[in-house]
Amino acid sequence: MTKREDLRNIAIVAHVDHGKTTLVDQMLKQSGTFRENQVVAERVMDNNDLERERGITILAKNTSIHYKNVKINVIDTPGHADFGGEVERVLKMVDGVILLVDAAEGPMPQTRFVLQKALQMGHKVIVVINKIDRPDQRVNEVIDEVLDLLISLDASDEQLDSPVLFCSGRDGTASLSPDVPGKNLEPLMDAILEHIDSPTVESDGPTQMLVSSIDYNEYVGRVCIGKIERGTLSKNQEVRICEYHDSHAPYGAKIVNLYQIEGLNRVPVDSARAGDIVCISGIADITIGDTVCDPDSIEPLPFVKISEPTVEMTFSVNNGPFAGKEGKFVTSRHLRERLQKELLKDVSLRVSDTESTESFRVAGRGEMHLSILIETMRREGYEFMVGAPKVLYKEENGKLLEPVERFVCDVPSEYMGAVMEKLGSRKGELVQMTPSGDRMRLEYLIPSRGLFGYKNEFLTDTRGEGIMSTVFDSYAPYKGEINSRNTGSLVAFETGEAVTYGLYNAQERGIMFITPGTPVYEGMIVGVSPKAEDINVNVCKKKHVTNMRASGSDEALRLVPPKIMSLDACIEFISDDELIEVTPKNLRLRKTILSNSQRAKAKFGAKNQNF
Repeated sequence: MTKREDLRNIAIVAHVDHGKTTLVDQMLKQSGTFRENQVVAERVMDNNDLERERGITILAKNTSIHYKNVKINVIDTPGHADFGGEVERVLKMVDGVILLVDAAEGPMPQTRFVLQKALQMGHKVIVVINKIDRPDQRVNEVIDEVLDLLISLDASDEQLDSPVLFCSGRDGTASLSPDVPGKNLEPLMDAILEHIDSPTVESDGPTQMLVSSIDYNEYVGRVCIGKIERGTLSKNQEVRICEYHDSHAPYGAKIVNLYQIEGLNRVPVDSARAGDIVCISGIADITIGDTVCDPDSIEPLPFVKISEPTVEMTFSVNNGPFAGKEGKFVTSRHLRERLQKELLKDVSLRVSDTESTESFRVAGRGEMHLSILIETMRREGYEFMVGAPKVLYKEENGKLLEPVERFVCDVPSEYMGAVMEKLGSRKGELVQMTPSGDRMRLEYLIPSRGLFGYKNEFLTDTRGEGIMSTVFDSYAPYKGEINSRNTGSLVAFETGEAVTYGLYNAQERGIMFITPGTPVYEGMIVGVSPKAEDINVNVCKKKHVTNMRASGSDEALRLVPPKIMSLDACIEFISDDELIEVTPKNLRLRKTILSNSQRAKAKFGAKNQNF
């Protein structure tokens, strides 16, 4: 066994918006990855459209920098709990983590989640207090909170002695004291070299590499990424692919192309040795958790158990009146193939068949996890329908268990009462309340289904000033019924085109979602009613034409601007008897049963049954 002093493998972990990607930007710039006159986009690691639009990292990504003749492989990870599966698996590739904590917000739910995973693997930790240039920073209190978190997670003595640095990721500075301003990121780079262990490897043994991530390329097919644990890999080498849980038999393969990551590029190489993080193409059926072995020594490596999904939605073929008009891929075959393709690179996703051949149950880590998949498919030209999100229950010893989230919110003190009232009605249990200046931090344990549709209410109750975040906590006994929606829907009465006169009369009943000229069909949801029951409205109704005119009555009708619904807002809004029709051009809300008369019969039958 030898140590590779020329190499370090680290991951940057933190809660969402604590500045991971921005810090990686500065590390790349200061290490000389870019030319001096090169134009570089902000948050260069967030390279797909959805990541740039939402300002979040969705997929873990690899990069590398060179400092003092040492290559540092850096993995930028997502901060949202819904993409925790990405974080869990890439931690197998590294020997240490940089834990980033916001100097004002302090440790948040996802900070606890990712730190716990890193500590369980025995990784060394460098604590970085970021955004120390914020006017509301509270560095000293945050240091104490991080130490309390390490103690509560049973960190070892060595992990408790982790170095603490103070950074401004935006300015690209780091220092060892909050009172001494930094000039560049050299103190952080030095801490990585000194504190993070260099990989201990066995260079002469038979080849062994664990696949921790999968990418897909239209030209070369599947590209697997992982760290070589033992031996060497070379181009055109014959290998065997095996799996720790024996879900498939070992099979032979050949490495067609081998790449190492240099900066933001994949550079072809002829060979790589133990400790290196490499990309391999040319093996069609390889998947996450597989081990690439020497043909004469088949030894699969154990793979981290990924947390199970907690929320599911039903994806089905669009059967509405406008089906097939806007999408490129509309059949159940297209839908099945696309979902199976997603399973290849997303280990947190589960897809299962239903009684119908035209619908599939898709389970994920949360609403955002599934909404990102829906939006991605929509942009690729898929047309389909999705149902309301439902939690996945478990049964143990005859007891029904449901997923519970740890919910943390930071709200102005004057709005605290409204937030506590809403969370109480959704079966939330207050765990901790901490004052922070004129704001209050509330920590709750609340059923996952209690948070469906709550985000918009929360922003309204706090006048947009509240910050909320959640992370899966555990399964707990079923808490009883939760009535999370107290509004009804305005449902189109007939098929046609919405006109100003019909909308003018309908807007008295509630808030509209559509404008004049929008094609509608019977059973389509065109607005929200403040009352708990649904109301049928005729938005296609035209004014009766006569040859009589009256002063004032023929003036232009004034419409209230409609509420434009995003995909996330649609998912929050719909109830169990409603669907979202997703097409590349439009998002439409509709009732599962389109016919007004059949819907009324079904409702009447359900009432009689209950009676």
